[in-house]
Amino acid sequence: MVVAVVRLTLHIPENHSLKGKRKVVRQMIDRTRNRFSLSIAETGMNDSHREAELGLAVVGNDRRTCNSVLDRAIAFIDSLGTALITGQHLEIINL
Repeated sequence: MVVAVVRLTLHIPENHSLKGKRKVVRQMIDRTRNRFSLSIAETGMNDSHREAELGLAVVGNDRRTCNSVLDRAIAFIDSLGTALITGQHLEIINL
């Protein structure tokens, strides 16, 4: 079994409130979850209205498949254009 996890840090430049951030992040999470078979949640920077941290996780049989799913999900999040990806950390664990 392979578990792949990525932590994304995002910057939301056109946002001016926590309410606006929640809307942007919620839409991003919902669209990504519906498009890919993965787990995704906001995992940090909850008090900042222009920064967000997302955690994405995938479980599969091989590293290549898990890495591919996460790469496509990250590209999808980037293509939405609602936030800039300022950092990412990928970890793949063989169990």
